[in-house]
Formats: sequence, C-alpha cells, structure tokens
Amino acid sequence: MYKTITYITTTCTILTLGKVFIAQKEKKTMKIYLFRHGETMFNRDHKFTGWKEANLTPKGIKQAKLIAQKLKHKKIDIAYQSHLSRSKDTLKEVLKFHPECKEIITDDRMIERSYGKLQGYSHNWLIKKSGEKDYKTMLHWHKIDQLHGKEKQEFIQKHGEADFKVIHRSYNIPPPNGESVKMVEKRVNAFIKDLIKKMKKEKINVAIATHGNSMRPFRRYFEKLTIKEMMQLENPWDDYFEYTIK
Repeated sequence: MYKTITYITTTCTILTLGKVFIAQKEKKTMKIYLFRHGETMFNRDHKFTGWKEANLTPKGIKQAKLIAQKLKHKKIDIAYQSHLSRSKDTLKEVLKFHPECKEIITDDRMIERSYGKLQGYSHNWLIKKSGEKDYKTMLHWHKIDQLHGKEKQEFIQKHGEADFKVIHRSYNIPPPNGESVKMVEKRVNAFIKDLIKKMKKEKINVAIATHGNSMRPFRRYFEKLTIKEMMQLENPWDDYFEYTIK
C-alpha cells in the first residue's frame, strides 16, 4: 500500500591522484504519514459530524493505538492536526512513541468537510423528518463512510444500485450551508502545496492526523486518482498511508 523508496542515488566523478573514482551521492527523501482519526461516537451512531466535536469511542481509541504501533519505528519530525479533538486525540496516541517530534501544528485547511445544517443529526432523523425521497437527495451530499461490505450490500438491496451510486455525485454539490468535496479539495490542495515546500526546505518527515473526507483529496493528489476513484475510496480508521517527497 505504501511507497518504500528511501534514497535516490546520483553519481559524480572525483579525480584523486590521477585515479578516477565513481562516488555515490545520496539524496535524502522525506516521508508523509497520513492517517484518519479513530471512530467517534457520531461515526458509530451514523450522525453527520462535520465540524462538530465528537469524542473517540473505546473502539476509536484502540484504532488510534493500532496506528501508533504501526508507525512506532518511523521518524516523525513535525505533526499536523485540525482543531477538532478527534484529530488531536488520535495524533496524541501516535506521538507517544516519537520524542523526536519537535512541533505540532494545527491547520484547519485539512479539517473535515462541513455538512452545514445536517451536522449533529442522524440519517434516520432525516428519513423520519423528510421521508425517503429527501433521504435519497441527501445522498448527493454525503458519502456514507460507515457502509462497508455486508452493510453496503444491504443498502444496495434496500435502496437500489442507482440510489447508492448517486452518493458519488456529492463532489460538486454541497449540503445546505455546507461544503462540497470540491470545496474541501481546494483547501486541502493549498495545504499540500505549502507542506511540500516546507518539507523540501527543512528536510523533514511529517505525520498528519486528518479526517475521512479531507483524506480523499490527499489521496487523490499523491495517488493520482480521478474524481470518481477518489469518491469511491473507503478510508480506514486503523491504518496509514505513506508518501515519499523527493
């Protein structure tokens, strides 16, 4: 899943006492360790979270600890988080193994997508309040990250393949007073641009505790995905992605 190149080597010629030697000049590469926060109470209860606070569940804490174990032997110089506690608490678990980390930066350009007026409400609430028709309209606004495997198949059986596919149209369409994924991508790309510039200048490795929907543009950028591929991503709560900056 990750890129594992550590060094790029270039050659240079050195003349010493009439003899020619070929020396290997190592060029250090930098690493980005990208991960999503652990499961929250809102995730568990199928609520629209967005910019609202939602604490990690016991399961979410275990997931954060698992990410920490997987990153235990990596080198992290600087770490990034959003101002939301779920991002901070996940990063806190990771950094327990990284005394070398010299700075934690809060940057809300990679905060979760805003769901506007839907934030704090459950999917079932919307169905009861507005009916099945409006719930299907809601799917234009929301990629239901909690639906995997059996749950996804049950959703398709109940609502139909066409209704499930409509989820992916949410790239351009924001919920009321909220953000589309396209809007999230714009701010995340600005963050990435500044991040890469900083990494190349300071020669640092970074860890980023991000969110489900803001993680999509990160992965699209580094994995060169199409919009469709990005919208179909299922981002894990208990794993990380590693990218190399040359």
